[in-house]
Amino acid sequence: MHTDAQVITLSQWLSPGYPVGAFAYSHGLEALVETGAVTDADSLQDWLIDVLRYGAGLSDALFLLAAYHADAQDVGGVDALCRAFAPSKERLQETDLQGAAFCVVTAAVWAQQIAGLTYPVAVGRAASLEGLPPALTTRLYLQAFASNLVAAAQRLLPIGQTEGQRLIHGLARLVSEITDQALNGSLDDLSGTAFLADIASMKHETQYSRIFRT
Repeated sequence: MHTDAQVITLSQWLSPGYPVGAFAYSHGLEALVETGAVTDADSLQDWLIDVLRYGAGLSDALFLLAAYHADAQDVGGVDALCRAFAPSKERLQETDLQGAAFCVVTAAVWAQQIAGLTYPVAVGRAASLEGLPPALTTRLYLQAFASNLVAAAQRLLPIGQTEGQRLIHGLARLVSEITDQALNGSLDDLSGTAFLADIASMKHETQYSRIFRT
């Protein structure tokens, strides 16, 4: 059972106001909009589902939980694998810089010994140090991930606030399913088959006009 204090802590860590710079990253979505692969709410929903189920959604959940359960001396190995699993320079930059920012703020406010970790590993390690529930941590992490991508899409596509919230609401069941899958899995279950999303993150590196870092 989780407590109100635990929910409040996770809500703070994973809110848009936590200074990790998540607003600057589109996870390759900007390149897909540029090529016309994602054009509206329906195609955005399809992309989000694939990224969550077959891409960084599931893999980040597995890394988060591995870091949560790892001993202090083993967290570095989980982090190294997370870095190696990034399919492109920009995706590595995305998880590296957000994780570093998360570590700086969380170490300062919660007096944790945490630094220089990729984003899901940092969240998992911090949640473990604070004794936060792993299932709730993972669900809220994935919801925040999806919410940030929807927010990025609203800057790139004619998608309004109501439609954006409808999309996030519609992903709730999938977020729970991925969380349960990750809770019952391990790093041996790592896979990444969202190939077009990975290629989009590579193409974004050389895109001429862009507003996002990835």
